[in-house]
Amino acid sequence: MSKIIFMPHANIQYSQLAPERRYWVMKNCYEKLFDLVAGGDYKIAFEASGITIEEMAKQAPEVLEKLKNLVAEGKVEPVSSPYIHFMLANIQKEVCLHSLKHSLDVWEKYVGKRPVIGWNPECGWASYIPDIYKEAGMEALVMDADSLMLSFDEIRQATGLQFDVAGHSNKNHLFKIEEYIKDKPDFLKFITNPSVAPNGLKMIFRSDCMANLLLWYLMGATEGLREEPINMNEIKNMFKNWQDRINETGSFIMPYAEDAEYIGSSAYFYVKQFNQARFFEEEPNSVARFKEILDAAKESGYEFALPSEVLAEGNLLENPYVDNIENGVAWHGGTAKAWANTEYSRIMDPVCMSILNGIKAVAEKLGETLDTLDMDLNNAMMALASAWVSDSRWPPDPTSPGRFNVRESLDDMYKANNAIKTAMEKGGIAEKRGLYSPNLMETQIKAIDKKLMDIKYFGEE
Repeated sequence: MSKIIFMPHANIQYSQLAPERRYWVMKNCYEKLFDLVAGGDYKIAFEASGITIEEMAKQAPEVLEKLKNLVAEGKVEPVSSPYIHFMLANIQKEVCLHSLKHSLDVWEKYVGKRPVIGWNPECGWASYIPDIYKEAGMEALVMDADSLMLSFDEIRQATGLQFDVAGHSNKNHLFKIEEYIKDKPDFLKFITNPSVAPNGLKMIFRSDCMANLLLWYLMGATEGLREEPINMNEIKNMFKNWQDRINETGSFIMPYAEDAEYIGSSAYFYVKQFNQARFFEEEPNSVARFKEILDAAKESGYEFALPSEVLAEGNLLENPYVDNIENGVAWHGGTAKAWANTEYSRIMDPVCMSILNGIKAVAEKLGETLDTLDMDLNNAMMALASAWVSDSRWPPDPTSPGRFNVRESLDDMYKANNAIKTAMEKGGIAEKRGLYSPNLMETQIKAIDKKLMDIKYFGEE
């Protein structure tokens, strides 16, 4: 039987998801998903950042317990991303690696199993991504097939799709990729087979060619783009088309590697698609629709599988084309560099970089490395990573992150700066301000604090 992998992924730091609303998402989205899986003959992968797992442990331990039980039963495979949801392609490798390792520790502590499958937030790309996941101890990474496909000039020219750092995405146009490759096994095989990168990291590819259709079905939306919502016959037809392609070229598909928050809420749908100030509205029908999707897959002859089960079957394709994926792209036909080019990034990122340089300089003076940081410098590193969270930098005009998203990043900069100050005092080098000046840095943070807090944010009256 052809195998099928579903992987909802969770990010409690979502842009415009207010802190006081996060518990609601845990109960209304994550818990309902876990109950759905527990109540049927289903298997899925579930990805979450380390902080999402940790916040579940603090705010909704009964929800986390359901996830823990499903993992123990083999009905859910844990998939990990960095502890903080940030755009890996836009920050330093050492920050990424530190956060990835910590996230794995958090999963193991609270769920009882250390993930071996990784997820790269927003699929932002740089050549070092496979290396840091492998160094962190991962066996495989879930990848974006559309970024791979658009690395081929042949497909880029045939679809007319272009990357632009000023653009949100090409999400609703990625069906053009499927139209072009549907009868081309040399391209299809990378979506229907696991492959292996030049550094030995295994890879499984997801695509908006399938996921976008399922997302619109979950939302039951049209918003003027068509007369009627996506219907189940279209979903079943999609499953049949890919069943035929699997029979010819491979063994599986991963049709849903999308936000878990769309199962139970509208999440970011109306912001992303229509620039509407509508965030995380209750969408109870989407839970039933996700079940309908799972049942339709089973009725279409697919067998539910976990990523590790697909990898265990072997049939790994050598994939030298991974090195051709364009530096700075992201999923949805968008770019990681779009995150780096918003007003918020341009103001905050240089300050974050100065703090990182301070951590490294102080650590070197104290005879430490980033792997052997003392408690205070490790706290600084954790706070700095949190300040780099992608959701305080996204989306671009005419929309924006929430004021609270940016506020959290600013507060983390203060925490990181104070932690470095403490480390210098305890290490007896407080007077060596040539290495790093906590007092001067505090004035720099205050300067951008005022500038950012004076901005009017999307959705504010």
